[in-house]
Amino acid sequence: MKWLLMGVLFCMAAAVQAQETASGRRLYIELEGGPVWQSRSDVRIPGDGGTEFSFKELTGGGPYAAGRFSLGWQPRERHALRLAVAPLRVEGKGSFDRPVEFAGAVFAADTTTEGRYKFDTYRLGYRYRLLQRSNWQFWTGAALLVRDAEIELEQADVRAADSNVGLVPLLSLAARWSFAERWAAVLDFDGLAGGPGRALDLALTLRYDVNARWQVAAGYRTLEGGVDNEDVYNFSWFNYALVSIRYRF
Repeated sequence: MKWLLMGVLFCMAAAVQAQETASGRRLYIELEGGPVWQSRSDVRIPGDGGTEFSFKELTGGGPYAAGRFSLGWQPRERHALRLAVAPLRVEGKGSFDRPVEFAGAVFAADTTTEGRYKFDTYRLGYRYRLLQRSNWQFWTGAALLVRDAEIELEQADVRAADSNVGLVPLLSLAARWSFAERWAAVLDFDGLAGGPGRALDLALTLRYDVNARWQVAAGYRTLEGGVDNEDVYNFSWFNYALVSIRYRF
């Protein structure tokens, strides 16, 4: 699935570059990076029968390195498409204060245990500019998120892992306030809650146009969500300090 999305990304970039016109710089690529802290990560696998434990207490709160790559295209003045790839890895060592049953294996208390958490997302979204008033813009739309998640524990000769690949539809919103020449504050949100789980991705950034092609930004992102069913119980909350650089073609 991830290779299919990467292929879509590069095909989209090639197609847009081939038809670039004098209508403006409507294609951009953006690289984002920075430290991320783990505020919460509660796990119980299986959801019915496993032992609930805190992955944060096992591995520590961070910081960990994180990054994101985005490709955006505005084919029409009020329409925008975005493809984003956001890998996330959390690893560390600790011990449990009691035996833990996880994914069919039992991990002993007071024994060094390695924990590895993967949450990679691939997102394709569409937004429509609903409102524009002088220095304000508001966009609304939807996104389709593919998650590739895995939680793994290893202790001496005991190892167990649980992986999950799923498709999640999200509501997508954005607001932009251009408060000074070259400066803007941007609120960006993808998320949905309901049923057995939720997914919330919210970023607030301060952006500066260096020139017609280059833009830099800094800000804060929070990622929260999880699922609760008979197979998996996992709710996590991550907080990012981010910087990014954007190039417009």
